Amino acid sequence: MNETAFPVVYLSLLVGLLVLVAVFLIRQVLKTRRVETRLNNLQAKLSKEKGTAQEYYELGSILLDKRLYSQAIAQFQKALKSKDLTGDENVAILYNAIGYAYSAQEQYDLAIRQYKEALEKQPGYVTALNNIGFAYEKKQLIAQAVEAYEQALKLEPKNSTAKRRSDSLRKRLVPTT
Repeated sequence: MNETAFPVVYLSLLVGLLVLVAVFLIRQVLKTRRVETRLNNLQAKLSKEKGTAQEYYELGSILLDKRLYSQAIAQFQKALKSKDLTGDENVAILYNAIGYAYSAQEQYDLAIRQYKEALEKQPGYVTALNNIGFAYEKKQLIAQAVEAYEQALKLEPKNSTAKRRSDSLRKRLVPTT
């Protein structure tokens, strides 16, 4: 290799890397801007008039992503009260989302209550089973957590979260001698 080839290759790699970083940053900025615009539009609309269950859910989901849990819970509760909310599956999703928000705030008793509501509406809701297992685990209710994870595994045998957590918790239940 001649003396000028190395700096050219090095500079080319550096420019290529900078282009990749720039593309990634631009994509993130555009994504964030879309989310922020949607958040502002939803907040403006819902402050002036009643919205649909879908709009309240969408706003609540954005607030969850932003870790504004109390505000998200309020939006999910408005969605539950919405007259256009139909189907037990949709109601279960809302209760699960409320439970998730409570769990994120370490209010596990309230989270468990919401997950149970979700499971009453949709008994085979695997995500709610995983979530209630997590909440039981955080409250050191290991037997209930294992039961929830096992129930999730019966419904979805390839559920890696339930399998991993169940195996880990069963080791705690078995007395070591």
